[in-house]
Amino acid sequence: MTKPTAKGPLNDSGELTLTQLRTLDDEFNADKAGNLARIAVPDRPYVDALYNDNVQKQHPPVFSHELPFDGSITDQKDSGRCWIFAPLNMLRRGMMKNYNLDDLELSQPYLYYYDKLEKANWFLENILATLNQDIESPVVQDLLSAPILEGGFCHMFVALIEKYGVVPKHIYPETFHTSHSLELADLLGSRLREHAKILRNAHAMGATVDDLRKRKNELLKEIHRIMSISVKSPPERLTWIFNDKDGRLHEFKDITPLEFYKKHVSFDCTQIVALLNDPRREYMKSYQPDFVGNVVGAPPVVYINVPMSIIKQCAIRSIEDGCAAAIGLDEHAFYSKTTGIRALDVTDYRAAFDIESHMSKGERLQYKISAANHVMTLVGAHIEDGKVIRWKAENSRASTQDNKGYSTITDEWFEEYVYHLHIKKSYVPEHVLDALNHDAGSIPLNDYILRIPC
Repeated sequence: MTKPTAKGPLNDSGELTLTQLRTLDDEFNADKAGNLARIAVPDRPYVDALYNDNVQKQHPPVFSHELPFDGSITDQKDSGRCWIFAPLNMLRRGMMKNYNLDDLELSQPYLYYYDKLEKANWFLENILATLNQDIESPVVQDLLSAPILEGGFCHMFVALIEKYGVVPKHIYPETFHTSHSLELADLLGSRLREHAKILRNAHAMGATVDDLRKRKNELLKEIHRIMSISVKSPPERLTWIFNDKDGRLHEFKDITPLEFYKKHVSFDCTQIVALLNDPRREYMKSYQPDFVGNVVGAPPVVYINVPMSIIKQCAIRSIEDGCAAAIGLDEHAFYSKTTGIRALDVTDYRAAFDIESHMSKGERLQYKISAANHVMTLVGAHIEDGKVIRWKAENSRASTQDNKGYSTITDEWFEEYVYHLHIKKSYVPEHVLDALNHDAGSIPLNDYILRIPC
Protein backbone atom coordinates (compact mmCIF):
# COMPACT_ATOMS: atom_id res chain seq x y z
CA MET A 1 0.00 0.00 0.00
CA THR A 2 1.25 3.47 -0.87
CA LYS A 3 1.92 5.60 2.16
CA PRO A 4 -0.22 8.78 2.14
CA THR A 5 1.71 11.98 1.80
CA ALA A 6 0.76 15.56 2.44
CA LYS A 7 1.46 18.38 0.03
CA GLY A 8 2.58 21.67 1.49
CA PRO A 9 5.18 23.15 3.82
CA LEU A 10 5.19 20.27 6.33
CA ASN A 11 8.22 18.62 7.87
CA ASP A 12 8.90 14.90 7.54
CA SER A 13 7.72 14.05 11.08
CA GLY A 14 4.00 14.59 10.51
CA GLU A 15 2.98 11.13 11.75
CA LEU A 16 0.89 10.76 14.88
CA THR A 17 3.11 8.52 16.98
CA LEU A 18 2.30 6.11 19.80
CA THR A 19 4.57 8.16 22.04
CA GLN A 20 2.46 11.24 21.37
CA LEU A 21 -0.71 9.31 22.18
CA ARG A 22 0.72 8.02 25.48
CA THR A 23 1.72 11.57 26.42
CA LEU A 24 -1.78 12.84 25.63
CA ASP A 25 -3.28 10.02 27.73
CA ASP A 26 -1.03 10.80 30.67
CA GLU A 27 -1.87 14.51 30.53
CA PHE A 28 -5.60 13.84 30.32
CA ASN A 29 -5.57 11.29 33.16
CA ALA A 30 -4.00 13.94 35.38
CA ASP A 31 -6.82 16.37 34.56
CA LYS A 32 -9.41 16.12 37.38
CA ALA A 33 -12.05 18.17 35.55
CA GLY A 34 -11.67 16.05 32.42
CA ASN A 35 -12.06 12.81 34.33
CA LEU A 36 -15.16 14.13 36.08
CA ALA A 37 -16.66 15.09 32.72
CA ARG A 38 -15.83 11.60 31.41
CA ILE A 39 -18.27 10.20 33.96
CA ALA A 40 -21.16 12.46 32.92
CA VAL A 41 -20.81 12.80 29.15
CA PRO A 42 -20.37 9.44 27.34
CA ASP A 43 -23.92 8.08 27.67
CA ARG A 44 -25.96 11.24 27.02
CA PRO A 45 -26.21 13.91 24.34
CA TYR A 46 -23.96 16.88 25.00
CA VAL A 47 -26.91 19.24 25.44
CA ASP A 48 -28.31 17.03 28.22
CA ALA A 49 -25.04 16.21 29.94
CA LEU A 50 -23.74 19.78 29.75
CA TYR A 51 -27.06 21.64 29.95
CA ASN A 52 -26.85 25.10 31.47
CA ASP A 53 -30.16 25.50 33.31
CA ASN A 54 -29.40 29.14 34.10
CA VAL A 55 -30.35 29.93 30.49
CA GLN A 56 -33.84 28.53 31.02
CA LYS A 57 -34.23 30.65 34.15
CA GLN A 58 -33.08 33.79 32.35
CA HIS A 59 -35.25 33.14 29.29
CA PRO A 60 -38.62 31.68 30.26
CA PRO A 61 -41.15 31.15 27.44
CA VAL A 62 -42.81 34.49 28.13
CA PHE A 63 -43.07 37.17 25.44
CA SER A 64 -44.23 40.79 25.41
CA HIS A 65 -45.29 40.49 21.75
CA GLU A 66 -46.88 37.21 20.69
CA LEU A 67 -49.22 36.23 17.86
CA PRO A 68 -52.29 34.50 19.36
CA PHE A 69 -52.81 30.98 18.05
CA ASP A 70 -54.61 27.90 19.36
CA GLY A 71 -54.03 25.57 16.41
CA SER A 72 -52.11 22.32 16.46
CA ILE A 73 -48.37 22.00 15.87
CA THR A 74 -47.45 20.47 12.52
CA ASP A 75 -44.99 17.61 12.03
CA GLN A 76 -42.76 17.21 8.98
CA LYS A 77 -41.62 13.86 10.39
CA ASP A 78 -38.66 12.21 8.66
CA SER A 79 -38.57 14.54 5.68
CA GLY A 80 -36.85 17.68 4.48
CA ARG A 81 -39.95 19.82 3.99
CA CYS A 82 -39.52 22.57 6.60
CA TRP A 83 -39.40 25.17 3.80
CA ILE A 84 -42.96 24.12 2.85
CA PHE A 85 -44.25 23.73 6.41
CA ALA A 86 -43.07 27.12 7.71
CA PRO A 87 -44.77 29.34 5.10
CA LEU A 88 -47.93 27.21 5.17
CA ASN A 89 -47.98 27.74 8.93
CA MET A 90 -47.85 31.48 8.20
CA LEU A 91 -50.77 31.22 5.78
CA ARG A 92 -53.08 29.11 7.93
CA ARG A 93 -53.05 31.63 10.78
CA GLY A 94 -54.88 34.25 8.72
CA MET A 95 -57.33 31.69 7.37
CA MET A 96 -58.20 30.43 10.85
CA LYS A 97 -58.88 33.99 11.99
CA ASN A 98 -60.93 34.90 8.91
CA TYR A 99 -63.07 31.75 9.02
CA ASN A 100 -63.28 31.48 12.84
CA LEU A 101 -61.67 28.02 12.90
CA ASP A 102 -60.38 25.99 15.85
CA ASP A 103 -57.69 24.47 13.66
CA LEU A 104 -56.58 24.13 10.06
CA GLU A 105 -53.64 22.53 8.32
CA LEU A 106 -52.81 23.08 4.68
CA SER A 107 -51.46 20.18 2.64
CA GLN A 108 -47.68 20.07 2.54
CA PRO A 109 -47.78 16.76 0.57
CA TYR A 110 -49.72 18.53 -2.19
CA LEU A 111 -46.92 21.03 -2.81
CA TYR A 112 -44.29 18.33 -2.25
CA TYR A 113 -45.73 16.28 -5.13
CA TYR A 114 -45.43 19.13 -7.59
CA ASP A 115 -42.08 20.24 -6.20
CA LYS A 116 -40.51 16.90 -7.10
CA LEU A 117 -41.84 17.06 -10.65
CA GLU A 118 -40.72 20.65 -11.07
CA LYS A 119 -37.28 19.98 -9.59
CA ALA A 120 -36.81 17.03 -11.93
CA ASN A 121 -37.61 19.29 -14.89
CA TRP A 122 -35.35 22.03 -13.46
CA PHE A 123 -32.45 19.61 -13.13
CA LEU A 124 -32.79 18.23 -16.65
CA GLU A 125 -33.04 21.76 -18.07
CA ASN A 126 -29.79 22.60 -16.28
CA ILE A 127 -28.23 19.48 -17.76
CA LEU A 128 -29.27 20.72 -21.21
CA ALA A 129 -27.80 24.13 -20.40
CA THR A 130 -24.43 22.61 -19.47
CA LEU A 131 -24.07 20.05 -22.29
CA ASN A 132 -20.96 21.78 -23.61
CA GLN A 133 -19.20 21.57 -20.25
CA ASP A 134 -17.03 18.61 -19.37
CA ILE A 135 -18.64 15.98 -17.13
CA GLU A 136 -15.92 16.71 -14.55
CA SER A 137 -16.49 20.47 -14.55
CA PRO A 138 -17.35 21.90 -11.11
CA VAL A 139 -20.82 23.07 -12.21
CA VAL A 140 -21.86 19.72 -13.71
CA GLN A 141 -20.49 17.85 -10.71
CA ASP A 142 -22.39 20.17 -8.35
CA LEU A 143 -25.60 19.51 -10.30
CA LEU A 144 -25.04 15.75 -10.23
CA SER A 145 -24.23 15.77 -6.51
CA ALA A 146 -27.84 16.72 -5.65
CA PRO A 147 -30.18 16.46 -8.65
CA ILE A 148 -33.41 16.73 -6.64
CA LEU A 149 -32.85 18.24 -3.22
CA GLU A 150 -35.33 17.70 -0.41
CA GLY A 151 -34.96 21.22 0.87
CA GLY A 152 -35.73 24.56 -0.69
CA PHE A 153 -36.03 28.30 -0.29
CA CYS A 154 -39.13 30.42 0.22
CA HIS A 155 -39.00 31.65 -3.40
CA MET A 156 -39.48 28.04 -4.49
CA PHE A 157 -42.51 27.73 -2.21
CA VAL A 158 -43.98 30.88 -3.77
CA ALA A 159 -43.38 29.53 -7.28
CA LEU A 160 -45.27 26.34 -6.40
CA ILE A 161 -48.28 27.87 -4.67
CA GLU A 162 -48.70 30.55 -7.35
CA LYS A 163 -48.76 27.86 -10.06
CA TYR A 164 -50.64 25.03 -8.33
CA GLY A 165 -52.46 26.58 -5.40
CA VAL A 166 -52.98 24.49 -2.27
CA VAL A 167 -55.62 22.34 -0.55
CA PRO A 168 -56.58 21.52 3.05
CA LYS A 169 -54.56 18.63 4.38
CA HIS A 170 -57.52 16.35 5.04
CA ILE A 171 -58.19 16.43 1.28
CA TYR A 172 -54.63 15.43 0.37
CA PRO A 173 -52.97 13.84 3.44
CA GLU A 174 -49.55 12.32 4.04
CA THR A 175 -48.37 9.03 2.62
CA PHE A 176 -45.44 7.03 3.91
CA HIS A 177 -43.19 8.47 1.20
CA THR A 178 -44.07 12.10 1.91
CA SER A 179 -43.39 11.86 5.63
CA HIS A 180 -40.45 9.42 5.29
CA SER A 181 -38.96 10.73 2.08
CA LEU A 182 -35.35 9.51 1.98
CA GLU A 183 -36.10 6.35 -0.01
CA LEU A 184 -38.13 8.25 -2.61
CA ALA A 185 -35.50 10.99 -2.86
CA ASP A 186 -32.76 8.40 -3.41
CA LEU A 187 -34.77 6.69 -6.16
CA LEU A 188 -35.53 9.96 -7.95
CA GLY A 189 -31.93 11.10 -7.63
CA SER A 190 -30.51 7.91 -9.12
CA ARG A 191 -32.97 7.98 -12.02
CA LEU A 192 -32.24 11.64 -12.79
CA ARG A 193 -28.49 11.03 -12.82
CA GLU A 194 -29.08 8.31 -15.41
CA HIS A 195 -31.33 10.67 -17.35
CA ALA A 196 -28.48 13.20 -17.36
CA LYS A 197 -26.21 10.55 -18.84
CA ILE A 198 -28.77 9.75 -21.55
CA LEU A 199 -29.08 13.41 -22.54
CA ARG A 200 -25.34 14.06 -22.50
CA ASN A 201 -24.69 10.94 -24.58
CA ALA A 202 -27.37 11.95 -27.10
CA HIS A 203 -25.78 15.40 -27.37
CA ALA A 204 -22.39 13.81 -28.00
CA MET A 205 -23.98 11.79 -30.81
CA GLY A 206 -25.21 14.98 -32.50
CA ALA A 207 -28.83 15.26 -31.29
CA THR A 208 -30.45 18.65 -31.86
CA VAL A 209 -31.84 20.81 -29.07
CA ASP A 210 -35.40 19.97 -30.16
CA ASP A 211 -34.59 16.25 -30.11
CA LEU A 212 -33.01 16.56 -26.66
CA ARG A 213 -36.00 18.40 -25.22
CA LYS A 214 -38.37 15.77 -26.64
CA ARG A 215 -36.18 13.12 -25.01
CA LYS A 216 -36.27 15.07 -21.75
CA ASN A 217 -40.06 15.10 -21.80
CA GLU A 218 -40.09 11.34 -22.30
CA LEU A 219 -37.77 10.91 -19.32
CA LEU A 220 -40.06 13.07 -17.17
CA LYS A 221 -42.84 10.52 -17.73
CA GLU A 222 -40.80 8.12 -15.61
CA ILE A 223 -40.51 10.64 -12.76
CA HIS A 224 -44.24 11.33 -12.97
CA ARG A 225 -45.00 7.61 -12.76
CA ILE A 226 -42.78 7.19 -9.69
CA MET A 227 -44.46 10.15 -7.95
CA SER A 228 -48.00 9.14 -8.90
CA ILE A 229 -47.47 5.64 -7.49
CA SER A 230 -45.45 6.61 -4.40
CA VAL A 231 -47.37 9.71 -3.36
CA LYS A 232 -50.65 9.43 -5.33
CA SER A 233 -51.93 12.06 -7.75
CA PRO A 234 -53.31 15.26 -6.17
CA PRO A 235 -56.93 16.34 -6.72
CA GLU A 236 -57.75 18.67 -9.59
CA ARG A 237 -60.90 19.98 -7.87
CA LEU A 238 -62.16 20.00 -4.31
CA THR A 239 -65.05 20.90 -2.04
CA TRP A 240 -64.14 22.62 1.22
CA ILE A 241 -66.82 22.07 3.87
CA PHE A 242 -66.44 22.81 7.59
CA ASN A 243 -68.11 24.10 10.76
CA ASP A 244 -66.61 27.18 12.36
CA LYS A 245 -66.15 27.64 16.13
CA ASP A 246 -69.73 28.88 16.43
CA GLY A 247 -71.09 25.80 14.69
CA ARG A 248 -71.94 27.56 11.43
CA LEU A 249 -71.64 25.43 8.30
CA HIS A 250 -69.53 26.70 5.40
CA GLU A 251 -69.28 24.98 2.03
CA PHE A 252 -67.30 25.93 -1.06
CA LYS A 253 -68.03 23.51 -3.87
CA ASP A 254 -66.09 22.32 -6.90
CA ILE A 255 -63.14 24.70 -6.88
CA THR A 256 -59.60 24.17 -8.12
CA PRO A 257 -56.63 24.24 -5.71
CA LEU A 258 -55.51 27.49 -7.34
CA GLU A 259 -58.98 29.02 -6.79
CA PHE A 260 -58.86 27.84 -3.18
CA TYR A 261 -55.56 29.68 -2.71
CA LYS A 262 -56.62 32.86 -4.49
CA LYS A 263 -60.05 33.12 -2.83
CA HIS A 264 -59.56 31.72 0.66
CA VAL A 265 -55.90 32.20 1.67
CA SER A 266 -55.65 35.77 2.94
CA PHE A 267 -51.99 36.12 2.07
CA ASP A 268 -50.46 37.21 -1.24
CA CYS A 269 -47.30 35.15 -1.43
CA THR A 270 -45.91 37.25 -4.28
CA GLN A 271 -45.42 40.00 -1.70
CA ILE A 272 -42.86 37.95 0.25
CA VAL A 273 -39.31 39.27 0.05
CA ALA A 274 -36.20 37.40 1.17
CA LEU A 275 -33.52 39.03 3.31
CA LEU A 276 -30.12 37.41 3.77
CA ASN A 277 -27.36 37.98 6.31
CA ASP A 278 -24.00 36.94 4.87
CA PRO A 279 -21.25 39.09 6.40
CA ARG A 280 -18.81 37.99 3.68
CA ARG A 281 -20.76 39.86 1.02
CA GLU A 282 -21.62 43.50 0.40
CA TYR A 283 -24.71 44.70 2.26
CA MET A 284 -27.69 46.47 0.66
CA LYS A 285 -27.11 44.50 -2.52
CA SER A 286 -29.19 41.74 -4.12
CA TYR A 287 -27.79 38.31 -4.92
CA GLN A 288 -29.03 35.48 -7.12
CA PRO A 289 -27.78 31.92 -6.50
CA ASP A 290 -26.58 30.06 -9.59
CA PHE A 291 -28.71 27.11 -10.78
CA VAL A 292 -31.01 27.25 -7.71
CA GLY A 293 -34.78 26.95 -8.17
CA ASN A 294 -37.56 24.54 -9.00
CA VAL A 295 -40.16 25.99 -11.40
CA VAL A 296 -38.75 26.85 -14.82
CA GLY A 297 -40.15 30.24 -15.85
CA ALA A 298 -40.88 31.43 -12.30
CA PRO A 299 -39.20 34.55 -10.87
CA PRO A 300 -35.62 33.76 -9.83
CA VAL A 301 -34.39 33.17 -6.29
CA VAL A 302 -33.10 36.58 -5.20
CA TYR A 303 -31.93 37.70 -1.75
CA ILE A 304 -31.16 41.17 -0.41
CA ASN A 305 -28.09 40.96 1.80
CA VAL A 306 -28.51 43.15 4.87
CA PRO A 307 -27.05 43.54 8.37
CA MET A 308 -28.79 41.67 11.17
CA SER A 309 -30.03 44.97 12.57
CA ILE A 310 -32.30 45.36 9.53
CA ILE A 311 -33.49 41.76 9.72
CA LYS A 312 -34.47 42.31 13.35
CA GLN A 313 -36.10 45.66 12.60
CA CYS A 314 -38.26 44.09 9.86
CA ALA A 315 -39.12 41.07 12.01
CA ILE A 316 -40.31 43.29 14.87
CA ARG A 317 -42.45 45.35 12.50
CA SER A 318 -44.13 42.18 11.27
CA ILE A 319 -44.76 40.78 14.75
CA GLU A 320 -46.08 44.09 16.09
CA ASP A 321 -48.50 44.16 13.15
CA GLY A 322 -49.72 40.64 13.94
CA CYS A 323 -48.10 38.92 10.96
CA ALA A 324 -45.85 35.86 11.13
CA ALA A 325 -42.62 35.57 9.14
CA ALA A 326 -40.23 32.74 8.34
CA ILE A 327 -36.58 32.45 9.40
CA GLY A 328 -33.81 30.27 7.99
CA LEU A 329 -31.46 29.14 10.75
CA ASP A 330 -28.87 26.61 11.84
CA GLU A 331 -31.09 24.05 13.53
CA HIS A 332 -28.31 22.19 15.35
CA ALA A 333 -26.33 25.04 16.92
CA PHE A 334 -26.55 25.29 20.73
CA TYR A 335 -30.06 23.91 20.95
CA SER A 336 -32.00 21.83 23.49
CA LYS A 337 -34.76 19.73 21.94
CA THR A 338 -36.35 19.03 25.30
CA THR A 339 -36.73 22.69 26.36
CA GLY A 340 -36.73 24.32 22.91
CA ILE A 341 -34.11 26.85 23.97
CA ARG A 342 -31.57 28.13 21.46
CA ALA A 343 -28.84 30.04 23.27
CA LEU A 344 -25.08 30.41 22.83
CA ASP A 345 -24.45 29.09 26.34
CA VAL A 346 -27.17 26.43 26.59
CA THR A 347 -24.49 23.71 26.27
CA ASP A 348 -21.43 24.28 28.44
CA TYR A 349 -18.69 22.85 26.22
CA ARG A 350 -16.05 24.86 28.04
CA ALA A 351 -16.70 23.13 31.37
CA ALA A 352 -16.20 19.66 29.90
CA PHE A 353 -13.79 20.10 27.01
CA ASP A 354 -12.11 23.42 27.82
CA ILE A 355 -12.97 24.69 24.36
CA GLU A 356 -14.37 28.01 23.19
CA SER A 357 -14.95 29.19 19.64
CA HIS A 358 -13.83 32.64 18.54
CA MET A 359 -14.98 32.47 14.92
CA SER A 360 -17.23 35.11 13.42
CA LYS A 361 -20.45 34.35 11.54
CA GLY A 362 -18.71 34.96 8.22
CA GLU A 363 -15.81 32.69 9.17
CA ARG A 364 -18.21 29.89 10.16
CA LEU A 365 -19.73 30.13 6.68
CA GLN A 366 -16.31 30.20 5.05
CA TYR A 367 -15.12 27.12 6.93
CA LYS A 368 -18.44 25.28 6.43
CA ILE A 369 -19.29 25.10 10.12
CA SER A 370 -22.71 26.72 10.08
CA ALA A 371 -25.42 27.73 7.61
CA ALA A 372 -29.21 27.76 7.38
CA ASN A 373 -30.44 24.16 7.34
CA HIS A 374 -33.96 24.63 8.70
CA VAL A 375 -36.89 27.05 8.40
CA MET A 376 -39.26 28.00 11.22
CA THR A 377 -42.18 30.41 11.64
CA LEU A 378 -41.37 33.52 13.68
CA VAL A 379 -44.35 34.34 15.91
CA GLY A 380 -43.20 36.41 18.87
CA ALA A 381 -40.58 38.46 20.68
CA HIS A 382 -39.88 39.72 24.19
CA ILE A 383 -38.84 43.37 24.27
CA GLU A 384 -37.59 45.27 27.31
CA ASP A 385 -36.74 48.98 27.16
CA GLY A 386 -36.77 48.88 23.36
CA LYS A 387 -34.36 45.93 23.12
CA VAL A 388 -35.24 42.41 21.98
CA ILE A 389 -34.28 39.86 24.64
CA ARG A 390 -35.61 36.70 23.00
CA TRP A 391 -37.72 35.48 20.09
CA LYS A 392 -40.45 32.86 19.73
CA ALA A 393 -40.60 30.50 16.75
CA GLU A 394 -43.04 27.76 15.78
CA ASN A 395 -41.31 24.56 14.72
CA SER A 396 -42.64 21.76 12.50
CA ARG A 397 -41.33 18.84 14.57
CA ALA A 398 -44.57 17.97 16.45
CA SER A 399 -45.65 19.19 19.88
CA THR A 400 -43.45 16.60 21.62
CA GLN A 401 -40.30 18.54 20.64
CA ASP A 402 -39.26 21.94 21.98
CA ASN A 403 -41.66 23.60 24.42
CA LYS A 404 -44.90 22.12 23.06
CA GLY A 405 -43.65 22.81 19.53
CA TYR A 406 -42.26 26.30 20.14
CA SER A 407 -38.64 27.41 20.42
CA THR A 408 -37.27 30.23 22.57
CA ILE A 409 -34.35 31.94 20.82
CA THR A 410 -32.10 34.38 22.65
CA ASP A 411 -31.28 37.53 20.73
CA GLU A 412 -27.56 36.71 20.86
CA TRP A 413 -28.25 33.33 19.21
CA PHE A 414 -30.55 34.99 16.66
CA GLU A 415 -27.70 37.34 15.72
CA GLU A 416 -25.23 34.50 15.08
CA TYR A 417 -27.31 31.65 13.67
CA VAL A 418 -30.25 33.17 11.75
CA TYR A 419 -29.36 33.67 8.08
CA HIS A 420 -32.65 34.32 6.21
CA LEU A 421 -35.85 36.24 6.85
CA HIS A 422 -38.85 35.76 4.54
CA ILE A 423 -41.35 38.53 5.16
CA LYS A 424 -43.98 40.77 3.57
CA LYS A 425 -42.49 43.60 1.53
CA SER A 426 -44.55 46.12 3.47
CA TYR A 427 -42.37 45.59 6.55
CA VAL A 428 -39.10 46.24 4.69
CA PRO A 429 -37.83 49.84 4.29
CA GLU A 430 -37.88 51.25 0.76
CA HIS A 431 -34.13 51.90 0.72
CA VAL A 432 -33.60 48.17 1.32
CA LEU A 433 -36.08 47.10 -1.37
CA ASP A 434 -34.28 49.41 -3.80
CA ALA A 435 -31.55 46.77 -4.08
CA LEU A 436 -34.00 44.72 -6.17
CA ASN A 437 -33.93 47.45 -8.83
CA HIS A 438 -30.25 46.87 -9.55
CA ASP A 439 -28.34 43.99 -11.10
CA ALA A 440 -27.95 41.10 -8.70
CA GLY A 441 -24.62 39.60 -7.81
CA SER A 442 -24.23 35.84 -8.18
CA ILE A 443 -23.66 33.19 -5.54
CA PRO A 444 -21.88 30.04 -6.78
CA LEU A 445 -23.81 26.80 -6.43
CA ASN A 446 -21.21 25.33 -4.08
CA ASP A 447 -21.21 28.28 -1.66
CA TYR A 448 -22.06 27.12 1.88
CA ILE A 449 -24.66 29.88 2.27
CA LEU A 450 -26.72 27.85 -0.25
CA ARG A 451 -26.91 24.84 2.01
CA ILE A 452 -30.59 24.14 1.39
CA PRO A 453 -32.90 24.30 4.44
CA CYS A 454 -34.87 21.10 5.02
